[in-house]
Amino acid sequence: MTIGVLALQGDFDAHRRRLEELGAKVVLIKKPEQFDEIDGLVIPGGESGTFLKLLGEEGFEKLKQFVRVKPTFGTCAGAILLATEVENPKQAGLGAIDISIRRNAYGRQIDSSIREGQLLQSSLNAKPDSPLEMVFIRAPKIERIGKDVEIIATEGEDTVAVKQGRAMAATFHPELSEDTRVHQAFLALIENHRE
Repeated sequence: MTIGVLALQGDFDAHRRRLEELGAKVVLIKKPEQFDEIDGLVIPGGESGTFLKLLGEEGFEKLKQFVRVKPTFGTCAGAILLATEVENPKQAGLGAIDISIRRNAYGRQIDSSIREGQLLQSSLNAKPDSPLEMVFIRAPKIERIGKDVEIIATEGEDTVAVKQGRAMAATFHPELSEDTRVHQAFLALIENHRE
């Protein structure tokens, strides 16, 4: 299994290390043609508007085709890119998950925090609901969830991780916590779609 991590900006290296710890072969993706070599993709945090600029039109189209057919996991800015609707300000998305998401909803960089949320029992996690450390950095907020979207993690009243089809998104940074279960869930998603 080869997993790509979009390596244009953000802490893509933390995702690479985590996935390698879990036994995956990882390729850092810097060019659109590399999408053909991988079984799944992680879109890390960073700044979603900057991702769009760095991808360019051709790269964005290639990424849009990829998320339609192969498992993709977006964290923070990556979650924004996977959404069908983006607010604050409005922005193009990949439309892979039927959610509305508001950028920087929890405040600026100074308002970043580590909180305890819940990893829910779901199609990607057979164990009962359990506490999960969550690192929020200028985090977006999921404000609307479509009927076919599965909630996989919450923090207080907020939905903070979701899955729909082959796509998975988290508004926090699981790569910055010691807990590996969110990345394990993504590996399970890839396995499910390879069968």
